[in-house]
Amino acid sequence: MVITTEMVKELREATKAGVLDCRKALEFSGGDFKKAVDYLREKGMATAAKRADRQASNGLVELYTHGNGRVGVMVEVNCETDFVARSEQFRKFAHEVALQVAAAAPKYLKEEDIPAEVLEHEIEIAKARALEEGKPKTMLEKISQGRIDKFKDEVVLMRQPYIRDDKTTVGKLLLEQIAAIGENIIVRRFARWELGEMSE
Repeated sequence: MVITTEMVKELREATKAGVLDCRKALEFSGGDFKKAVDYLREKGMATAAKRADRQASNGLVELYTHGNGRVGVMVEVNCETDFVARSEQFRKFAHEVALQVAAAAPKYLKEEDIPAEVLEHEIEIAKARALEEGKPKTMLEKISQGRIDKFKDEVVLMRQPYIRDDKTTVGKLLLEQIAAIGENIIVRRFARWELGEMSE
């Protein structure tokens, strides 16, 4: 299969990957556009993982309010250079994270941030519910683990389904940004306030 300049250009526009990477992806996939996109995404994930230990101390604090000021969100997103921090793509990503926090109300940034006592409490609830539903005692561990995974998907920002595409997670979206921008990016912290809510 001959890889034309037009094919490379189309793939580059769709993925924002480099020209050589696009040509390589098309050659690898035998000219299949969809397979080439998947190849670039997988390659990007591997590249993103390599960048994860690089220092990220630039960035921005994104502020967002929703529903006439009923919900307010503040998110700190870091990157390696001031140049990237000022780029439209980076700012757009920070804004998307703020929208996600406003819409999905996560409680924790990463899985490791969930306190042990919260997890233990959720496991007890899951087991009690399974018993109430008449599930066999031998299945309690498996059932409670499934429910804990679902709980984490709801309350952990990086595990939440992305509000614009529920086939991907915020964590995967972050890796895609790292691959596309070429720098380590970290969602450092977030805060969400809702009018009238009581502080814990």
